[in-house]
Amino acid sequence: MTTYRPGAMFIRAPWPVVRARFPRLLLGLFLFGAGSALQVQANLGLSPWEVLHQGIATRTPLSIGIASIVVSLGVLLLWIPLRQALGVGTVTNAVMIGLFIDLVIFLVPVPGTLVMRWVLLVGGILLVGIGSGFYIGVHLGPGPRDGLMTGIARRGPSLRLARTGVEGSALLIGWLLGGTVGVGTVLFSLTIGPIVQFFLPRLEVPVAA
Repeated sequence: MTTYRPGAMFIRAPWPVVRARFPRLLLGLFLFGAGSALQVQANLGLSPWEVLHQGIATRTPLSIGIASIVVSLGVLLLWIPLRQALGVGTVTNAVMIGLFIDLVIFLVPVPGTLVMRWVLLVGGILLVGIGSGFYIGVHLGPGPRDGLMTGIARRGPSLRLARTGVEGSALLIGWLLGGTVGVGTVLFSLTIGPIVQFFLPRLEVPVAA
């Protein structure tokens, strides 16, 4: 069983639990990274955080995936005053999603038709939702961005308000830096919640398993 003592900085799980769930964690992170990469290649608008990553990549020598890793590590620093507990899934999330994004961008070319761009966009959003169900469902620690929003919410604001404020800030900064905002951004924001809500119960590993 994964355990967490209030006030602790780490979510502890026995090694057999981590070993059994780690493949599902990696699969989820790969699907999430692949979905994010497909949205980048569709060039119809990105999720709020990917807008920020792309904006940073536009202004620096970093790739989008490496920018994602840098932002993840920066977000984890914000966990310290929030006393948010991290797990092995948190650290793996911070590093692997960015690597998977760059890998899939390298493998998948930018489509030449609008129809194929829409296929990549819709397929990418769906993969992000399924990947979220896998990596959240193993209960090995929240992702850096999820933990930031829940940590803020524990200090008073509602989770909806915390999420809106954090993602809205990421979107605005990314857009100002040159990230792509478009119909895909709106579609992602409207659909990702219901998609995750649908897949999470079906992919979740019970905490006591």
